[in-house]
Amino acid sequence: MPKLKIAALVDDRPVKMTVELAAHVHRDLHVYADVLAKQTGQAVEPAKLIGPMLARFMATDRAFAKSKRQARSSPPEV
Repeated sequence: MPKLKIAALVDDRPVKMTVELAAHVHRDLHVYADVLAKQTGQAVEPAKLIGPMLARFMATDRAFAKSKRQARSSPPEV
């Protein structure tokens, strides 16, 4: 079985949000949680995958990283 990009979840203080997902994305989250549970031996609530998946996506998005660096280095607008 191929290794998933999201590993065991770190215990972190969450910020609650409400999101709407397409039905197929919701189903896939459940499948992902099942596969992850088989790989790690720990059950995972599918909703808890959303944060790490978004973090991974943003961490690997080069255009976002560049924009983020530019925003940090430019002075704030007044």
